[in-house]
Amino acid sequence: MIIEFCAENFTDVPEALDAGANRVELCDNLAVGGTTPSLGVLKASQQYCAGRNVPIRVMIRPRGGDFVYSAVELEMMQEDIKMCRDIGVEGLAFGCLTEAGELDKEAMQLLLSEAGNLKVTCHMAFDHITPEQQKEALDWLVDHDVDCILTHGGVDGTVLDNAAYLNDLIEHADGRIDILVGGGVNYQNLPDVRQHIATENFHGTKIVDY
Repeated sequence: MIIEFCAENFTDVPEALDAGANRVELCDNLAVGGTTPSLGVLKASQQYCAGRNVPIRVMIRPRGGDFVYSAVELEMMQEDIKMCRDIGVEGLAFGCLTEAGELDKEAMQLLLSEAGNLKVTCHMAFDHITPEQQKEALDWLVDHDVDCILTHGGVDGTVLDNAAYLNDLIEHADGRIDILVGGGVNYQNLPDVRQHIATENFHGTKIVDY
């Protein structure tokens, strides 16, 4: 089972790992949904987690707000991906959309090319893709070697409210890509979420009790 702790900085990482987290998504600025962490935080976190054989995925997002990025912002994201490659993290988390609410395949291909062999999570930008386009987007992500989608099952409701849709998405994925369930999942409701949603991949800032 993947228990991914969403860390805003290094401070809570040691205790979260002690409490059972076995992967870290590292970001900054959770008040806006997460942005790319600083180089110093990234280096310290990677060094510590490597010593405990725990992989890190790094948020690649230059700002809060929507997921429609300009050419300049995509250049920033490419530079941040290079930084992550140099440091040796396991993977990245990013997602790019068009103004029409579809997966921006051109921008995604640009970033995926820069990512090289790093693993990639398409983060909760996925939830902002128009529902009728999500399965096609999932298939495209599979075809382009993205190994994980972080999703709440939609922009509204709780994870349990969205359980039927999440299970439908998991069935469509059919083991080709991990569906990582997050957004309100915590150590208290995790047993209930596991009972109702057919995945073993969970993500949150309070996913473990520390």
